[in-house]
Amino acid sequence: MSRSAHPAGPRYADVLPEGHYSAPPADLNALDAKVWAETVARDEDGVVTVGGIPVTRLAEEFGTPAYILDETDFRSRARAWRTAFGSEADVFYAGKAFLSRAVVRWLHEEGLNLDVCSGGELATALSAGMPAERIAFHGNNKSPEEIRRAVEAGVGRIVLDSFQEIVRVAHIAQSLGRRQRVQIRITVGVEAHTHEFIATAHEDQKFGIPLAGGQAAEAVRRALQLDGLELIGIHSHIGSQIFDMSGFEVAAHRVVGLLKEVRDEHGVELPEIDLGGGLGIAYTSDDDPREPHEIAKALTEIVTRECESARLATPRISVEPGRAIAGPTAFTLYEVGTTKPLEGLRTYVSVDGGMSDNIRTALYDADYSVALVSRTSDAEPMLCRVVGKHCESGDIVVRDAFLPADLAPGDLIAVPATGAYCRSMASNYNHVLRPPVVAVSGGEARVIVRRETEEDLLRLDVG
Repeated sequence: MSRSAHPAGPRYADVLPEGHYSAPPADLNALDAKVWAETVARDEDGVVTVGGIPVTRLAEEFGTPAYILDETDFRSRARAWRTAFGSEADVFYAGKAFLSRAVVRWLHEEGLNLDVCSGGELATALSAGMPAERIAFHGNNKSPEEIRRAVEAGVGRIVLDSFQEIVRVAHIAQSLGRRQRVQIRITVGVEAHTHEFIATAHEDQKFGIPLAGGQAAEAVRRALQLDGLELIGIHSHIGSQIFDMSGFEVAAHRVVGLLKEVRDEHGVELPEIDLGGGLGIAYTSDDDPREPHEIAKALTEIVTRECESARLATPRISVEPGRAIAGPTAFTLYEVGTTKPLEGLRTYVSVDGGMSDNIRTALYDADYSVALVSRTSDAEPMLCRVVGKHCESGDIVVRDAFLPADLAPGDLIAVPATGAYCRSMASNYNHVLRPPVVAVSGGEARVIVRRETEEDLLRLDVG
């Protein structure tokens, strides 16, 4: 069913037709390994554990709601991407998915590079010791101050997103006596099979310089003429939460076509190509993401084949997985506050968080899974909508899910695959305090981003 916006805002009880949801799972207590982090399991008492620690203990020590991050899983996924692409390619973790100083250190230790898109993300990366030459700086409207700081720090590349930015970066670099390494982000006209708001390679959107009409070729022309820039390659990103590789094949074909034009016109073979990220993860059991080694093999073969056809040397490939690394590594732990059965419809399950810690359901119609984690249950499944505590009828965390019919206030439930974008996009709507991020590894748990306090809120309010 298409979920178009209602002119009066989100509908209060949005009753959907019979069959809009999947059948209840055979076992409500089962944890699908595809959706949950690596060390998540149930103990002999039926309590879910992560890194060997029961969620009941985590809730007692750190409170709820809380993002619980499996550090072992995060590192394992980072390592898998690094291994899949090997030494002949670069993996840039997309910091927008989730960034903290602890994460920066993990990335550094696991051999990944980092892509940032704001002064704040750059400051976090530098403060945690990421070598500047392993940082890429993105963004469609970088301020002169952000550009200056990036050039002064010596970032490995700045991704140019407009004609104005080509001149702006060149001028700042030249004024600092630097020659800044850059890539040009182009839009290749590929329609990714994803939500409109996270599809980024069609021409009618804010990112990049269109390939159509010769605009990308003109951008290359200008960049090659400016002393402050060293043009090292072309960047393309077709969207997010993508499972179908065909879009990358079309994008690579068009990017390599531009590289051929550059060689024929300027006698220059640009040495790098960045195909972005956007590879999907499993939010529910219905999702079927590809493994890093499959993605690496497919992308490498696509680029190699296209370059051979164009009689170009194969450039060094870069990719930018963010969600694919961070997303599956964390779950959000909530306490049930109230339940509201509506006969013939569903039961509303209200938790102590909501759209302030996960805006993605309201923003993108994102689908999530949910499970009772503080105990097991043999009760019949009941159709639920998990909602938050905010004064907004669209405050939905999980639109349609099955939970045991004996669910009660005080139970702990968890929503998996919330490691990407949830904390990054968290807000203080209704002056609710943003939850902590708790990293778990080897039987130990530690806060890597602390819970906000009322003092934090009031400190910014100058009265």
